[in-house]
Amino acid sequence: MKKSLCLILSALLLAMLLCGCGGSSSPKAEYARTDSAKPASSGSGAMYDNGAGWAAEIAVEPAMKEESNAVTQTAAGLPENVKLIYRANIDMESTEFDTALQGLNELVARLGGYYENSELNNYASYRHGYYTVRLPAEHFEAFLSAVGELCQVNNLSRSAEDVSERYYDTESRLETQKTKLARLQDLLRQAEDMEDIITLESAISETELAIEQLTGTLRKYDSLVNYATVTISLTEVYKLTEVEQPVIGFGAKLGQAFRSGSAGFVDGLQRFLLGVARGWIGWLIFLIIVIAVVLIVLRIRRRQKARSARQPAYVPPQAPPQAPPQPPQEPQSPKQ
Repeated sequence: MKKSLCLILSALLLAMLLCGCGGSSSPKAEYARTDSAKPASSGSGAMYDNGAGWAAEIAVEPAMKEESNAVTQTAAGLPENVKLIYRANIDMESTEFDTALQGLNELVARLGGYYENSELNNYASYRHGYYTVRLPAEHFEAFLSAVGELCQVNNLSRSAEDVSERYYDTESRLETQKTKLARLQDLLRQAEDMEDIITLESAISETELAIEQLTGTLRKYDSLVNYATVTISLTEVYKLTEVEQPVIGFGAKLGQAFRSGSAGFVDGLQRFLLGVARGWIGWLIFLIIVIAVVLIVLRIRRRQKARSARQPAYVPPQAPPQAPPQPPQEPQSPKQ
């Protein structure tokens, strides 16, 4: 009984080990299948049926095909056949705009990139530049690391979009359309009826249009994959934005609040004085207008006072004095 139980447990353990080995190789098999569907990497000229006709190649020398379709790793640790589109948005500021812009130009040229779009605004008191840089994808990380040394980076966002499925699907459909075009051309050479010739020529035109569209889509993907896109916003400032470090404790927070308040007051006063200095002509005109209005009002009041002083004072009419009332007289009696 014990021997039977041991045999059963051993069999179960062996089965689990075999399942684990088989499951660990499944991700590689998926990439190997995708890689074998790529026409550029296939050595034979086998025909593809909608990107899924792999049986012809797999049947020929299966051991060598399995070895050649193994997943190869790039320097970044990603499978070789993964198609990623790198993008980044950087918000920077500098007190020395010309020096920062010159360093950015040198960095882009050294890494083999170019400016896809460049815009410089100088309408406000400080300059503001918007730039779209395209550079080789292998220099994407180096560019992001080096750009922080040119000026202060306030915000940096990055993304990597995986377009492998769409890329290889488009590539497979392109091969299918090319195969269809070759067959239609063969049929056209063999056709003798005019109706068949017209139908085949119409189908050939539609197929050629589809091939052009798919080829353009692949070229667009190749451009986005091979060259990363970095959008840069560079602002000229009087003073760099200070990044406050988190503090612990009420006393430290109170001290930091006082320092931030005093710094904000000084900055506000400086900005006000700079604004007055830049627009002193407007302030002067405004002051002249205010003084003129005040002088006019004072002059009008003085004239009113002078007129009132020249006119005689108005004396209201007085009623005539009335005699005091006489006391009533007693009647005199007749003399006897």
